[in-house]
Amino acid sequence: MSWATGVMVYLVIWWTVLFAVLPLGVRRVAEPGRGQDRGAPEKPDLKRKALITTAVAAVIWLLFFAAHEADLFSFRRWVESY
Repeated sequence: MSWATGVMVYLVIWWTVLFAVLPLGVRRVAEPGRGQDRGAPEKPDLKRKALITTAVAAVIWLLFFAAHEADLFSFRRWVESY
């Protein structure tokens, strides 16, 4: 895997994990003000969620990289069998 492929795979994993982490710990605003959405989170805590996303995505990417380097799966081999 080239470095560019590795970066792109990491970014895809990061965005996927971000959407899984975003709803964690969300509490709605009890008394929304004028013009404020009822579903808006009281404290979004985006920095903490970005750090959690980065750590989880790194672990998943390392597992993916190890599986790729160990040749546990090969799309070329899969396509050639058909």
